[in-house]
Amino acid sequence: MSWYLGVTTIVFSCIQYLCLSMHSVNEILSGSDLQPLMSEALELVTETVLEIPGGVQLKSYAYRLKKPQEMDDLGVLSYSYHPKKTNERKIELRFCLSQQAYCKNPACKDGTCRSQSACKIEQRLDLLVFHYPAHYLKQFTGATTPKTLSDELITFKRKSNFSTAVNLCSRTRGILDNVLRHNYSSALQNIYLNSQAQALLLYGLECLAEEKPEESFACAFLPNDEDKQKMILAREILLQRLGEPITIKELSRKVGTNECYLKKGFKAMFGTTIFDFYQNKRMEHARYLLYDKGLSVTEVSDLLGYSSISHFSTAFKKHTGIKPCELLLR
Repeated sequence: MSWYLGVTTIVFSCIQYLCLSMHSVNEILSGSDLQPLMSEALELVTETVLEIPGGVQLKSYAYRLKKPQEMDDLGVLSYSYHPKKTNERKIELRFCLSQQAYCKNPACKDGTCRSQSACKIEQRLDLLVFHYPAHYLKQFTGATTPKTLSDELITFKRKSNFSTAVNLCSRTRGILDNVLRHNYSSALQNIYLNSQAQALLLYGLECLAEEKPEESFACAFLPNDEDKQKMILAREILLQRLGEPITIKELSRKVGTNECYLKKGFKAMFGTTIFDFYQNKRMEHARYLLYDKGLSVTEVSDLLGYSSISHFSTAFKKHTGIKPCELLLR
């Protein structure tokens, strides 16, 4: 029988993850595109907690979206260090996949749609949380002194907690899809999931090395929850203003801080500059409007607030590598 892991929502800020309950779902949503949804827009489909022999724990929830939403898939690596309680030291990887299909037809087992006939397909959110405790990670360490960031994390030599975004590249997405849809059971399932969990950890740590995450650890720059909430609010305002460009000066006034603190705090919390974040979201939305909604280049350019089609085309090609008109021909 196919083993299907269902799940939920996720992450993009410095957060403390305690357990997978409806309360923690809201914490995971905090700072992400999904935050406005919260629990009132989600309907639980399935939940699973799996202890994989060797030490990895896999938690999963599946939710149906009561209203269709446009959102991005997200990934986060969370590092937890406890100075005295070594059994509480851990690394977690959390992934949200927002474009999964859910069918309410009882004939479709585990909420997975296997046929297009007589099926009511609805959007769902899948959250996978991989828990790697210190005793599990110890098997990968040697007797030598840690030389890299990954070595420091696996041996828990870094003394501060942090959470940082993980790039959802094609290989990571492939593994997550394998975990959700494999056909193994019993011992083979344990072996398979253990191998996939190790591969995800490898890619997650590689992302940290490639993207110089030392900057991501700067969450200490935001000393309290009030300042973090200001950064989250700034991000929400940017997402709401994709068609109405806003200056950093205006944005800082709206969230109640100065421009310098806003720029530093935003980069510390989300791992990207305000400008890069805003441009990426605008281009992602542009792709959606062009490809999925079938709008013309002129219509999308106007909706996103560009002064001319040429400016929009230049920005779109810089982000995607192709011109808007080329996307329409695909």
